[in-house]
Amino acid sequence: MLIFKKNNFIQNSLFFIMAMWLSSRLLITVTMLIIAPLFPLSSTGVIATFSWDVFHAWDSVWYEKIVTSGYDFSSDVKQIHTVAFFPLFPLLCRLVMTTGLPFKVAGILVNNLAFLAALITVYFWVQELYGRNAARWIIATLAWCPYSLYGTVIYTEGLFLLCTTSALRAFNKKQYTWAAFWGALSTATRVPGVALIPAFLFVSWQEKRGIKAYIASLTTGLGIILYSLYCQLKFGDALAFVHAQKAWRGDVQGFAWQGWWQMLMQVVVGFNNWKAGYIQDYLQPIIFLVIVISGYLLWHFRLQIGLKKVQYGFYFLWLLMWLLAGDELFKIVIIFGGIYLLWFFRTKIPFVTFVYGLCSYGLILNTGITPSAERYAYGIVSLSIAFGLLLERYPRLRYPVMSFWGILMVIFSIRFARDLWVA
Repeated sequence: MLIFKKNNFIQNSLFFIMAMWLSSRLLITVTMLIIAPLFPLSSTGVIATFSWDVFHAWDSVWYEKIVTSGYDFSSDVKQIHTVAFFPLFPLLCRLVMTTGLPFKVAGILVNNLAFLAALITVYFWVQELYGRNAARWIIATLAWCPYSLYGTVIYTEGLFLLCTTSALRAFNKKQYTWAAFWGALSTATRVPGVALIPAFLFVSWQEKRGIKAYIASLTTGLGIILYSLYCQLKFGDALAFVHAQKAWRGDVQGFAWQGWWQMLMQVVVGFNNWKAGYIQDYLQPIIFLVIVISGYLLWHFRLQIGLKKVQYGFYFLWLLMWLLAGDELFKIVIIFGGIYLLWFFRTKIPFVTFVYGLCSYGLILNTGITPSAERYAYGIVSLSIAFGLLLERYPRLRYPVMSFWGILMVIFSIRFARDLWVA
């Protein structure tokens, strides 16, 4: 009887995970294949079609070049070189292509199946820590966050989430061989995987773990070490993947003060006013001020107004602010609100997960640029765990957040299918 109940629980859990994965992927797929083609030619000169092409844009193009033509690099870093992209994802795509499938199908399969495996891994890990209800909201967060679009198109998000989550879970459970294995795969997938190394080392020292923990921590870097060795042998430059990044960001590094300040000013005064250097259109600053004052008044008179009305008032103000400011607002909230959220739940989430989250944010905020920062933040599983715990703690947030994310998911899917920038 006990075995039957356990099997029934696993089946129900897997059904929920599959439902979250399938429903969110179905919304993205239908939007990209059916709704996006209804729009006219985009500013990039691309029109969405009912084909695999809608899943293939931006970084997808570079991964296809790696799979079909191999890596390229030269000392002239003014142009983009494929060596900037790490090898595990294209290797897996190449492996799937040996069955006769074209690259676009192989890339979609690898990313989507890895994303599903990541959801399963996260669910059964956090279910042990927090229980079934919290695990469900954490999975809903991962599956329905609008940036989970990148777990469906030909990108590395699904694979990266699977590898980093598996490494963190194994290290937290002191399964050091598996932690080293998944950690090495993480650093062979994307540069941000190196955030695992200082996180593991710090936790090993702080919790006075044995020599095995330190060995596992250092072995995590094996993925990037092997790729560096490949770059040295092929191009004579062990750091070719680092040097190739200059084509994107130039020589800038450190915190992108100017980029984040520009984003904040676009939220407060609007893009045209920021570009002009002075207030030439007073409408957006006035609306912004009205929203801020309204929010203050709602909070100040919350007892007189009533909690339910106050919450609906804040939902309306957020929607109004988003319509006014657009992506910049959402990006600022994800980056800096995410850091606060990690700190808020620092005693609830596993210590290694919290430290990894901080190390990952440290990397994101010190690239010298702001593009794709929100997508990289989504790839930090620590943030999804913290946000899922937030939704479990505050039930009234759940469905408004999920509804808003569903709207954004549709918008982002249409953009990507038309080869327009998302993140």
